[in-house]
Amino acid sequence: RDGMRGGQRGGPGGMGTMAGDFMRTEPLAKDDAETKILEVLDVMDRTGRRGNMNVPKEDGRLLRLLTESLQAKKVVELGTSTGYSGIWFALALRKTGGVLITHEIDEARASVARENFKKAGVEEQITLVMGDAHEKVNDVEGPIDIVFLDADKEGYLDYMQKLLPKLRAGGLIIAHNMNPGQADPRFVQAITTDKNLETLLLQGGVSVTMKKH
Repeated sequence: RDGMRGGQRGGPGGMGTMAGDFMRTEPLAKDDAETKILEVLDVMDRTGRRGNMNVPKEDGRLLRLLTESLQAKKVVELGTSTGYSGIWFALALRKTGGVLITHEIDEARASVARENFKKAGVEEQITLVMGDAHEKVNDVEGPIDIVFLDADKEGYLDYMQKLLPKLRAGGLIIAHNMNPGQADPRFVQAITTDKNLETLLLQGGVSVTMKKH
């Protein structure tokens, strides 16, 4: 981002600096509940990131934005980790009246996630499912509004094949770590060559796929 700032053309007054600062905006709380949630997220971002497989803050904000814009009622997440992305989803779901069903195989991470959900006051909106998600997703009932893939990368295709029939038309499949060397080529091919899907591969390693009407 510093490179972006340096590359901006601006006259007297530092327009380049203004543009660079603008690109680093922070979320603003609308109410007390949102303030509490954002404070928990900030602590997690500053102190709990090392060793945990959590999304960057900007990706979390994107998840919240898409969820609330879509008025999502049911979100399915593969890969809870310590609950960081789940809390971003909950920020939106508390407004839409929706729920998050999140899957985790590691009890240590799941235990931390449960505590973080409680600290943020969003535990009532979240169901944490323990076990092998490749099996557990078969129990999820549709319609699903959003599927978020952030677990074993070689498993993305299997998750999608099992959940896509339950995803409503206009629903989204969002996948994380979609970078060269990380993304499964089979999954990339599946989301980019199916005429029933519309996919954008965003800079930063996130793909967003819509199930067409």
